[in-house]
Amino acid sequence: MSKPLIAVTDSVFPNLDPAMAALARLDPEVRMAKSSSTDDILAVARDADAILVTYAKLPGDLLRRLTQCKAIGRFGLGVDNIDVPVARERGIVVTYVPDYCLREVSDHAMALLLALVRKIPFSNKLVQSGRWEMPAVVPIRRLEGSVLGLVGFGNIPRAVAPKAKAFGMRVVTHDPYVSPDVLAAAGIEGVSFERLLEVSDYVSVHAPLLPATRGLFNAQAFAKMKKGALIVNTARGPLIDEAALVAALDSGHLGGAALDVVATEPLAKNSPLIGRDNVILTPHTAFYSVEALEELQTKCASDVARVLSGEAPVYPVRA
Repeated sequence: MSKPLIAVTDSVFPNLDPAMAALARLDPEVRMAKSSSTDDILAVARDADAILVTYAKLPGDLLRRLTQCKAIGRFGLGVDNIDVPVARERGIVVTYVPDYCLREVSDHAMALLLALVRKIPFSNKLVQSGRWEMPAVVPIRRLEGSVLGLVGFGNIPRAVAPKAKAFGMRVVTHDPYVSPDVLAAAGIEGVSFERLLEVSDYVSVHAPLLPATRGLFNAQAFAKMKKGALIVNTARGPLIDEAALVAALDSGHLGGAALDVVATEPLAKNSPLIGRDNVILTPHTAFYSVEALEELQTKCASDVARVLSGEAPVYPVRA
């Protein structure tokens, strides 16, 4: 019996050792595309039994040219780069890793919030410059008893909520797609978006990027937030209108922002968000840990191995 052929369209990993270990029971032939162009992908994937993909685009036209693909494994949380309806039409099982980096992003959101509230980067900057001046960083408010608003209540904010509660914070959320039973089980109050803006001392953004949510945080939204409120974004950059954010910071209405994502990455060197003592910026690193990437590769490749072995995948993309 011939070895299964697995095509890798693209990779951002230092190596694919965890994926190869998960595929070892198949003893596959693995081919890596020279680039993520359609021609280069087809050169290795046209007759492949399965595809492993990170960011490369797999549109319907490309998928229709595959002769025997049975599975596509996405190294990631979403499948926006794959034409799932066409894959399903052609009998290709698409898998992903929906619980990827939940711990990391929820930890990062809390770390950004704590650093912003306690003014840690600013305090460090003062001391490093020779200024031991506590009055320069006041006021700092107590976390216990404050309100954290989570915009979106998917897997990541559900991991944020208990961490925030451990600091004595009251947590509310706005997510029109989450049932009252889920909120009740988590002990979280569901509120309207407007109400969340009104009551929250801190807002952490976890919504998906959709046409309806692009620019969700605009001038009107910032105006409805408490004076001095803080915002944290570890979701998608375009959820925030950055011009409106800068205006809200300049006016003093917004107390600060901590962003792991921005509308256009990398952030422009002349961005008005740079150089502000009340803005923390990290270069889209919330997802990262050594363990997260190893787990991502292992889970993705393991599901592809299951499909090729005639077994049901753990994380299939459903309609």
